[in-house]
Amino acid sequence: MSVMVARKKVVRKWEKLPGRNTFCCDGRIMMARQKGIFYLTLFLILGTCALFFAFECRYLAVQLSPAIPVFAAVLFLFAMATLLRTSFSDPGVIPRALPDEAAFIEMEIEATNGTVPQGQRPPPRIKNFQINNQIVKLKYCYTCKIFRPPRASHCSICDNCVERFDHHCPWVGNCVGKRNYRYFYLFILSLSLLTIYIFTFNIVYVALKSLKIGFLNTLKETPGTYPSISLTVLTVLEVLICFFTLWSVVGLTGFHTFLVALNQTTNEDIKGSWTGKNRVQNPYSHGNIVKNCCEVLCGPLPPSVLDRRGILQQEESTAQEGSCPRGPGTQEPPATQGPGQAQEGHSALSPQVPAPSVSDTEMPEEKQRTPGELPVPSPDAGRAEH
Repeated sequence: MSVMVARKKVVRKWEKLPGRNTFCCDGRIMMARQKGIFYLTLFLILGTCALFFAFECRYLAVQLSPAIPVFAAVLFLFAMATLLRTSFSDPGVIPRALPDEAAFIEMEIEATNGTVPQGQRPPPRIKNFQINNQIVKLKYCYTCKIFRPPRASHCSICDNCVERFDHHCPWVGNCVGKRNYRYFYLFILSLSLLTIYIFTFNIVYVALKSLKIGFLNTLKETPGTYPSISLTVLTVLEVLICFFTLWSVVGLTGFHTFLVALNQTTNEDIKGSWTGKNRVQNPYSHGNIVKNCCEVLCGPLPPSVLDRRGILQQEESTAQEGSCPRGPGTQEPPATQGPGQAQEGHSALSPQVPAPSVSDTEMPEEKQRTPGELPVPSPDAGRAEH
């Protein structure tokens, strides 16, 4: 005897989200699919700091001050924390329109623009929105089926509309938007300080060693733990990494400091939204550097609207076979059954439509009969036959 059992399978919303993102830890971590350069960032930071703490820091702590490795550790931990916070968080992805919402928006657009003659290009789907007495255009996204909010843009790499989109950064493996921009800025700021710090004290280390044993002996010196490796080779490797990182990271930090002071995004600066031919003023700027910095870096952080860990329940029906236990006095049902009995047996075994059981006491009075009594036809049935 087969019985259909309905089981509910718990599915999280992040498993059904569109876009090109990867999720870990049951939807708590959200990143882009292209994470190779992010792993390179981790390797460069961890490798450079490991060499600095293993070799130069011990000598500098004894010769100069024990505060040198402590301050380096604080910068390293702060840079790693802000990097992971930027990489693993939702940058401000805007959910796509549901089918009903998309159909309603299409009806509104058709009602506004009217029917376009065949062969002519339809007008652009744009809505005008006023912010601080300034007209801002809201553009329609054909992928997400929504009118994007102000300052939002669609990322072609992650395939999502991101609120206050700044840019997609492969070094952190994620988009940079409204919800993680402040952590991105703090990351590049702390990384710049850490790079300058390690670069400076590497040179101080070589200078102190050269004063004691000479520059040539310093080049030949090897650490006691690894006698086959020249200590200066490791120091020069750190200096080279810091030198090339210094130009890019410090320059990037200065550029974003300029953007924060103007309350502007990288996307707006590249497109020339507020510095183009029209010379339109930035409606989001307060005209004060302190107020702009406070809004961008210290303003309230909006919650994620994706609800990645929300539950979607889906029913799955599985068939299970089993035999019903029978008592010693029960008999097997007869092999031959009438048409009515076969129909009753089929409905009793059907799992989708269970047959209701009607007892003799629940039957009407004229239809109740004793076990040995034959059914008596009603007078109406006889009249119908005649």
